Amino acid sequence: MDYKQEQIFRAQMDVAKMPFYMSYPMQNLYLTEMEYEKDMDRMKELYPKTVGRILECVEEECDKMEYEGSLMFDEYPDRLMLERIVDEIYQKVAEGDEDMEAEQYRGDRRPRRRRRGDYLQDLIGVILNNEMYRRRCRHRRCRRWW
Repeated sequence: MDYKQEQIFRAQMDVAKMPFYMSYPMQNLYLTEMEYEKDMDRMKELYPKTVGRILECVEEECDKMEYEGSLMFDEYPDRLMLERIVDEIYQKVAEGDEDMEAEQYRGDRRPRRRRRGDYLQDLIGVILNNEMYRRRCRHRRCRRWW
C-alpha cells in the first residue's frame, strides 16, 4: 500500500466518535415508542364522546386479549371471532348509551331515540381493527429488542 492509499484509508477510519450508550439503538427505539404513545393519546382526546366510550370498551377488550398466542397476534385473525368481539362491545356500548340518553333527556317529555344500525357496529369493528393493528406492531417492534 502506498502513502496516498494509506492516507485515504486513515481518513475513512476517522469517523466521529460516538458514546457507548448511543451505539445501541434500543434506547432510541424505546423513546420513539413512548413518543408514539403520547401522540396517540393526544389524538384520542379529540374523539367525540360516543367514540371515546367505544374506544374505552375496545381497549378493555384488547387488554384482555394481549397475551402470547392470542387471537390478536395470529397471522390471520379469525373473522368470526372478531365479529363476536364487536357484538360484545356493541352490547356494552348500547347499555351505557341508553343510560346516558336517560340522564340527558330526564327533563324532556319526549326523549329522542337514535336509530341503531350497522353503522355503529362497523365503527366498532374499525376501531377494534385499528387498536389490534397498533398493538400488533408494538408487540413486533418491542419483541425484537427486549
